[in-house]
Amino acid sequence: MLNSARYNALNILEKILIDESYSNIEINNVIKRDNLSSKDVALMTNIVYGVLQHKLTIDFYLQDYLKGKKIDSWVNILLLLSIYQFEYLDKVPDRAVIYESVEIAKKRGNRGIGGFVNGVLRNYQRNGHKNLNIIKDYKNRLSVEFSMPLWIIEKLSSQLGMDKTENIIKSLNHSSRLSLRVNTKKINRDELISKLSKKNIEVQKSEISPFGIMTSDNRVINSEEFLNGLYTIQDESSMLVAPALQVEKNSKVLDACAAPGGKTTHIASYLDSNEEGSVTALDIYDHKVKLIEENAYRLGMSDLVYAKKLDALNIESLDMSFDRILVDAPCSGLGLLRRKPEMRYFRKPEDINELTLIQKEILNSVSKKLKINGILVYSTCTIVDDENERTVQQFLENNDNFEQIDVKNDIGISKNKMVKLYPDDYETDGFFISAFKRIK
Repeated sequence: MLNSARYNALNILEKILIDESYSNIEINNVIKRDNLSSKDVALMTNIVYGVLQHKLTIDFYLQDYLKGKKIDSWVNILLLLSIYQFEYLDKVPDRAVIYESVEIAKKRGNRGIGGFVNGVLRNYQRNGHKNLNIIKDYKNRLSVEFSMPLWIIEKLSSQLGMDKTENIIKSLNHSSRLSLRVNTKKINRDELISKLSKKNIEVQKSEISPFGIMTSDNRVINSEEFLNGLYTIQDESSMLVAPALQVEKNSKVLDACAAPGGKTTHIASYLDSNEEGSVTALDIYDHKVKLIEENAYRLGMSDLVYAKKLDALNIESLDMSFDRILVDAPCSGLGLLRRKPEMRYFRKPEDINELTLIQKEILNSVSKKLKINGILVYSTCTIVDDENERTVQQFLENNDNFEQIDVKNDIGISKNKMVKLYPDDYETDGFFISAFKRIK
């Protein structure tokens, strides 16, 4: 029982919803620690992501059965994951859900809590849930139906309109696929596709990146090809960043906010150490600097990547200038809600203002290290204008030695000298890219 898929899902959801841990990290920790069957891993993962994607809906369904009763947070989470299984997992028998949930409640708590959980779930099984149509306000109903905090819906609808907002929030509950970026230092895309296909791993070429391969097969996470550095795991949308820098073989590049190193190593794939090309990758944490180094080593790029512990706001201590600079800025992460559904519950409206201040400070700091005629690229994994267009506008207003230039990419998706990808456009992460040239 204490090593079951449901019990592990409960513990993971506690860490996410109470301690604000990240779903992928907590799931991977359990997989590494416990000897779970592939069936249990699949059920545990499904429950964790399913509850996170549908939490506000299930909260709404559960309200009438709790009747304002105060219960421990873990009991509430146990009820949420049980009702998720009732409503969204057709192949899981209700009796199995009730039996194991009650047993978990007894072992984690006591017989009284077990009786309470049994009563709530059997009552729910008999009577079902109320209809969402009783919520008369349209935005509130969307918030509950698609489990998206109201402030996010209001923020997006004010900048995009309701039709686009509804398309976005619907798409965020679609299952995410794994995307692989080919390491062109070692292999080309067609060769890698052929290798994976021979192992019966189904893949497709990315629609938006010539370096991308898409799959739903989790075997690619730890395959022989991965360990040998033939590819790395990276979302399609972020594969558009390195090309925007227009890196040359001998470029000196700064990646100012680099961990875990996906974009760093993509930049390195354009460089040649024989021509003294290099990328300096910064992060403020030792373990993240180590992660950058490990990724560079696995991909065979240690001679091109120099990872350094340094805050980008203290860039003046770095005694060199650069031909290219990337600022993949700290942001609200609201473009990542398909892969990290918990982010919607972590973020608050006031976070946006704090983050935009940090973004502007980093841009103003690192831009001083760019050579004349050099290119600076600013990117985020958010879809909020405050962190994107407005940050760009204010940077240009305060730095007349920079001009905005077209974002170079292979499929012509730059508009108004910016790339803006929304999660419903290509089923990727939401992403923003802008590029500048230093003119004096």
